Amino acid sequence: MRSYRELFRTPEFTPFFLASAAQGAALTIGGLALATQVYRATDSPLLSAVSMFGPQLAQMLGATFLLSGADRLPPRATLSTISLAFAGCTALLALPGLPIGAVFGLVFLQGLIASLGGGVTGGLLTEILPKDGFVLGRSVFNMVFGLVQVVGFAAGGALLAVVSPRTCLLLSAALYATASLVTRLGLTARPPRSSGRPSVSATWRTNALLWSSRPRRLTYLGMWLPNGLIVGCESLYVSYDSGAAGVLFACAALGMFAGDLTVGRLVPPALRPRLPVPLLLLLATPYLLFALRPATPWAALTVCVASVGFGATLAQQERLMALTPDELAGHALGLRAAGMLTMQGVAAALAGTVAQLTSPGTAMTVMAVASLAVTLTLAVAGRGGVRDARGEFFPPRRHPDGRHNEGTGASAPRN
Repeated sequence: MRSYRELFRTPEFTPFFLASAAQGAALTIGGLALATQVYRATDSPLLSAVSMFGPQLAQMLGATFLLSGADRLPPRATLSTISLAFAGCTALLALPGLPIGAVFGLVFLQGLIASLGGGVTGGLLTEILPKDGFVLGRSVFNMVFGLVQVVGFAAGGALLAVVSPRTCLLLSAALYATASLVTRLGLTARPPRSSGRPSVSATWRTNALLWSSRPRRLTYLGMWLPNGLIVGCESLYVSYDSGAAGVLFACAALGMFAGDLTVGRLVPPALRPRLPVPLLLLLATPYLLFALRPATPWAALTVCVASVGFGATLAQQERLMALTPDELAGHALGLRAAGMLTMQGVAAALAGTVAQLTSPGTAMTVMAVASLAVTLTLAVAGRGGVRDARGEFFPPRRHPDGRHNEGTGASAPRN
């Protein structure tokens, strides 16, 4: 599958796509509104960063206890309920006079709920699309989320200039409710992909199985750490320039869109496995310029160029699916999403702390240096493996029974 026309002719892809777009718009507008509201109330870069990216901190807790449900719950009902729960939490965040402790309690609850959603969404996409359509489908989802962010952050910034953050939060809640309705009406009821009831023990067993493979470990770390640290930079946009935060977020989303379009549609499949390291280096390097505290136009250009590097995620997810049994696709992708978002939350807290002690520009530079160091370290670790027929370096793949396989390039995809 190589064309967008084929993709949108696939049954159920369009409503799934529209529900994801509505949810992305809700997340974008609501996140910016909440961060602005908290920053106005506290004047704290740390609290502002954590309020916007704090839900991610609960992701690993959800991955520890809830993730077996990604393959063991009916996907349509689960996704519809998750969107509805987000609508309720966001509406509560709009209540006037809500104590800051209650705000962060709701933020934590949203993260816990979201830890299940990533795996269910990823697993369902592997059922809706054929395997050869995964990267194209995933790239469309990422590109739409990028475009939604461009429009959402620009619209959110404009709205915050004329209405209160609480009004924007209510708009976000309405968009989450819309996503729930589209999911319910547009998708077919499917049985769970795996038998058995979701449980903590099943979650732990599957997490341990996925983590036991060295190739998967390196793939997971490559998806979690370098881009998570750069999201820590993004969490400081509000404190770096509160008046232009929407512009910075929109430009970052535009760069992410360009990266996903290039990797998902224009790059030949045989070339994709070579891209993660160069793209991750591109993701971090431009942020070093924030040591000079560039003015808004230069800062916007910098984050736009850097965010092209987020396209590395598509090749990494394709690699992960090539290393994972089909029946564990949802759980594997849920663990990817939970770990990635947890790292983003940790990085936001870390970046906010450094900014509190120094300045937002300095903190961005520190996070970029850390991201570069991690990327290079993982690249060296990955070259301890074998070279496949196309010339990429991959660590040896080991079956659960202990036999060795030579690492292969990415093939079967998902999310």
